[in-house]
Amino acid sequence: MIEAGAKRRGLVLGGLVFSLVPIFYLHVMSAGQLDPVSDVISDYVFVRNGTEWLAATSLSLAAVSALLAVNLRRVGRSAQWLIGVWSAGLTVSTIFPTDPTGAPTSMSGYIHRYAGAVMFAALPAAGLLIARKFPALFGIAITATVSSTAFMVSHVSFVGFEARGLTERVLFVTLYGLLFAIAATQLRRTT
Repeated sequence: MIEAGAKRRGLVLGGLVFSLVPIFYLHVMSAGQLDPVSDVISDYVFVRNGTEWLAATSLSLAAVSALLAVNLRRVGRSAQWLIGVWSAGLTVSTIFPTDPTGAPTSMSGYIHRYAGAVMFAALPAAGLLIARKFPALFGIAITATVSSTAFMVSHVSFVGFEARGLTERVLFVTLYGLLFAIAATQLRRTT
């Protein structure tokens, strides 16, 4: 019989894969409507059915990340807590959508923005803590930290250069890589 922890780890890997499907769909179906270099992923709420597809990605990723945190009991409470903050940030940023580019920032937009900043700092920090116990994760944890910093810096306006969308997509690739690496490390612990 498979132990409960191994089942949860399998669910985490499957859930991570599942959470990618809606965001890939959005990227393909909205080609030409948003600029992946300048428009952030949250802007998919402004394309047809984008709110639902983006919520499917964000909320499934939040749920699977929370499940991953449960599996990290032996790594330490700080890493678990930071992954919980990441999950909460995903949920909050889904409930409070962003504002259209160029529009005045609403209360929802501010909440979305600051929830994003917190979550994009929390997961790389968790990765660095986990990498202390699993050194093989150090490279991806550093990459996620650098990508997170680049995304946050991209919010500073540079005349003639707008790359928030690109830096956020690079960030999400590295964050998914980090989550898959953590999940795989946890899965290998039981096999």
